[in-house]
Amino acid sequence: MRGFIIKTQDNKIIRFKFYLEEAPVTSNAFAKLLPFTRMFFHARVSGQEIWIDNTPQLDIIQENASVFTEPGEVVFGPLKPKRTKTSNCMGIYYGEGKGLDCCNIFAKVFEEDMNLLKMLGDNIWKFGAQELTFEKLD
Repeated sequence: MRGFIIKTQDNKIIRFKFYLEEAPVTSNAFAKLLPFTRMFFHARVSGQEIWIDNTPQLDIIQENASVFTEPGEVVFGPLKPKRTKTSNCMGIYYGEGKGLDCCNIFAKVFEEDMNLLKMLGDNIWKFGAQELTFEKLD
């Protein structure tokens, strides 16, 4: 599988591609979780990010991990090492930001869908949490 989509409450679809070379373990484990739905919130301190801390659990290694992300990247906090503050958290950066602790960077929005992701992030920031559905990219 090459990626996933997010379906928004207003039926917009945003496509993401996995970093299969840089984060194969995280990408493959995340693909096995699909589909799922969660309520996403806007981050308070890490910048232009929407996130959750109640992801389906992935007992995966730390790979391609950093606090520094590019706009459009998706991160997942592995359960190990135990010291990490981002265990079992997932974030999607729609602009500039910096994580609180290392997360696995495992996917990025398709360039042509970046404006849709920015609109989603701005809507969650201005109007509050939104339920998002994650599905496989066909």
